[in-house]
Amino acid sequence: MIKRVILFIGAFFTWIFLSWDTDMEHIIVGIAIGIFVSFMTADLFEKRTLILVNLKRCPWFFYYIPLFIWECIKANIDGAYRVVHPDLPIRPGIVKVRTTLKSDTGLTFLANTLTLKPGTLTVDIDKENGFLYIHWIDVKTQGVEAATELIVHKFERILKKIFE
Repeated sequence: MIKRVILFIGAFFTWIFLSWDTDMEHIIVGIAIGIFVSFMTADLFEKRTLILVNLKRCPWFFYYIPLFIWECIKANIDGAYRVVHPDLPIRPGIVKVRTTLKSDTGLTFLANTLTLKPGTLTVDIDKENGFLYIHWIDVKTQGVEAATELIVHKFERILKKIFE
């Protein structure tokens, strides 16, 4: 029950923050969405429900957010440059990168982080062997270790401190 209440509060305040309006209609819709989200997704949080309650993990999470935003800004600028450049300098391909993350939550965060960054898209996760397959708009290297360093390393080391 406590999971559902926490999810409801999180979903409701996320709705209020995103809608940025506090009139009665928005509050009612926010309550309805909060109830729907909390009852539909609470079972997904059976394991490690309050992972950020550990105070040692919180600073790393708050470090991760601006790092992710900064990397997205850089990737957007790079993507815009590629679009307006007359030669359209892209070399798309799928590269294999190594990950040492073991938890499902950590892998999901890493995969979603890479997918949300313009220019990369997580295609597959091979959890058993510790690999991700990433579609990269400008393949700089095919080597697993070099691609891992360029694409994954900066996020993985922080996600490891949060989720492992």
